[in-house]
Amino acid sequence: MPDSGKLWNMGKLLERAIEEAQKLPDDDQEAVGAWLLAEMESERRWSELFSRPPSEALERMAEEALEDVRAGRTVKLDPDQF
Repeated sequence: MPDSGKLWNMGKLLERAIEEAQKLPDDDQEAVGAWLLAEMESERRWSELFSRPPSEALERMAEEALEDVRAGRTVKLDPDQF
């Protein structure tokens, strides 16, 4: 167990971010912690969703979109026109 109070096996960038966060007022530290945990949970949910096989509905929608492209029923989006 380290006596320096640092966590073991933490990446350098995360360690630096935590050191900086520790300098913030308590309310801001709580906000940073809540944000980080929410981001991590979101990543876990996306990973789980993408690990599943696509549903029949999603496969059907993808095929319909490809048919629209092949039939010329789509237009290229120009980001400069948004």
